[in-house]
Amino acid sequence: MCGRYASSRSPSDLVAEFEIEAGNVRESVEELGENYNVAPTNQVMAVVERKDREQPDTTVRKLTTVKWGLVPSWAKDTSIGSRLINARMETVAEKPAFKKAFQSRRCILPADGYYEWYTAEEKLNGKPVKQPYFIHPPDGSVLAMAGLYEIWRDKSVADPEQDAAWLWTCTVLTTSATDDLGRIHDRMPLLVERERYDAWLDPLSSDPDDLLELLVPAAPGRLEAYAVSKAVSSVKNNGPHLLDPLPPDAEDPQDTPTTLF
Repeated sequence: MCGRYASSRSPSDLVAEFEIEAGNVRESVEELGENYNVAPTNQVMAVVERKDREQPDTTVRKLTTVKWGLVPSWAKDTSIGSRLINARMETVAEKPAFKKAFQSRRCILPADGYYEWYTAEEKLNGKPVKQPYFIHPPDGSVLAMAGLYEIWRDKSVADPEQDAAWLWTCTVLTTSATDDLGRIHDRMPLLVERERYDAWLDPLSSDPDDLLELLVPAAPGRLEAYAVSKAVSSVKNNGPHLLDPLPPDAEDPQDTPTTLF
């Protein structure tokens, strides 16, 4: 985890949730649209806070788009991004790929919820059956996943003033899963609670101990999980139907479901 999630919130909903001024929404956000099967290398929405160029002691909060799969500023090319979709909380402050971003380039990746696959003991055609689950806040609130972002200079574009000269990428921070979700998978995304949005996003704050204290696993009962169709396993499939709960005794068109709870 985290390797797939759903993101269908409108920009206006996120502007309200994260207290972003309407003028600070990047045009690419409006073009992104709903995505019920977000996968690595996709463009995703991110809430970031940047120093104001004219007033360095103040910051501006923005809603923008970034590519999922972090490319460190020192990388020779972008291929490393596919291996850096997640950053472990336990080592994020020391790992060279994440250390600088953790200090000053933190973000929130808003989601409806995320998918995880439970590996069952039973087998199909000699292979273990993997049942996808959708994990989300039962009250329908935004899942604010803690993330990091980086800005990589594409030197093949000569003019640094062009948007194409800079690639914005991100990674999702993860931690050990809580007991109720650990039965599905042993890792889960770290969440940023509403009262901690400001502190987490503040680029002027860089103390690693203080930052780590802001991140918490979901409290028991904060998230719920239910089985969904195996159709979500293919990135070719998309749409709100991927979030439909799979009845315990129903037959999944993709396969026969495994019941965990």
